Amino acid sequence: MQAVEQDNPFRNIGEDKMKAVGARIVKGINMGALVTAADNSGAKIVKIFGVKGGKGKKGRQFSCGVGDLVRVSVRKGATEILKQVFWAVVIRQRKEYLRATGERIAFADNAVVLLKDEDGNPKGTQVKGPLAREASDRWPFVARIATLIV
Repeated sequence: MQAVEQDNPFRNIGEDKMKAVGARIVKGINMGALVTAADNSGAKIVKIFGVKGGKGKKGRQFSCGVGDLVRVSVRKGATEILKQVFWAVVIRQRKEYLRATGERIAFADNAVVLLKDEDGNPKGTQVKGPLAREASDRWPFVARIATLIV
């Protein structure tokens, strides 16, 4: 008997494309968090409601960190994309994390970049503010539109 593939929003998007990160990323952003959209896609504030490949425990919410693929809904921004759902990549987080070189990195805000398809292509054409090196290694299409990689 053949399994019928349904339109699952959390299907294998990004699994074959995501690269391992050398840093020890602390998952510092919870589900339900309102974060900044750091690109020029028209969104200003988005809400995280899903984490791709998130691991959890019974009764505990998923959380995400730099470089993770998340599902977001637009809360503030241009009217044509308001209340729409997109894939996004976390590029900055306030909670500090440890790199393999011994550096501790923390940013001033939590930010994501919206994606227009499952291949990792960004919706906007530029990233506002710095982009974490861990996110740029994992998502090269996002790194192409970044002006500053930290």
